[in-house]
Parts: sequence; C-alpha cells; structure tokens
Amino acid sequence: MAPPSSLDYAGEVSAAEAWAQLEADPKAQLLDVRTMAEWNFVGVPDLSSLGRQVRCIEWQDFPTGARNPAFVAEASQTLGDKDAPVLVMCRSGARSRAAAIALTQAGFRQAINIGDGFEGDMDEDGHRGNRNGWKHADLPWRQG
Repeated sequence: MAPPSSLDYAGEVSAAEAWAQLEADPKAQLLDVRTMAEWNFVGVPDLSSLGRQVRCIEWQDFPTGARNPAFVAEASQTLGDKDAPVLVMCRSGARSRAAAIALTQAGFRQAINIGDGFEGDMDEDGHRGNRNGWKHADLPWRQG
C-alpha cells in the first residue's frame, strides 16, 4: 500500500491490491461511493465468492452532483467497525479519496482509497476500462 500524500486518510491501493486485501482479511469491507445510476448501469463489484457484499453509499447525488450530507452517518451505521479496513471505491479514485478523508475524520482508522476505481482512467479516446481499474483487472463484478 502506498502511503498517502498527507495524513488525511490511510493510503491508496489499486483495485487488484484491494481484492487481495479483501481475500486476506475477513474484516475488510468494500464501500462503493458511486451513484445509484452507476451501480445500476455500469455495474458493481461482486464479492459473493468471498461470502460478502459490497456496501453502496452515494458520496454525491446524481444528477446534481451535490454531496450526500448523510454520507458519514450512513457509513457509520452500515460499516460499524471503525477499526476494520474500509476500501473505498468510485469510478476512478477522486470521489473515493474525498470519502476516505471524510471517513477518517469521522474516526475510521483504515479508510483506504482504491486509486484506480471501478472503471479506471480514460484512454486517449476518452474511454474508461482500458487502462486500469476493477473491471480492467478482471475482478468479479456484475451488471445492474
């Protein structure tokens, strides 16, 4: 795990590293902070082979982009254990970084950003999924 640029969250991993941590640590949880539209139309990670499920809480509303004011409260209720690793994912790592910072400020000790996200960075043609990310790493996922 790469160290964070500052002490505002626990660090950053790739999608593949996140999967390895989820496999190795039964207490680790995956929190997807994309929008309901993304979950339904783009897909969600599938943790069924690990006997677990992804926790989905929107960081921002679609289509307004307004931040979810209940995010921390919802995450605290849904995740429970503030000492367990929480691997936070969005499309490409920006929203999830902000969410990891918010979780850390709320007392989560191991809020870790998945830097390449579910779809990853855009390629030269403006398409996602061809360079990095959960889908590119061929990790388990399902469509809405």
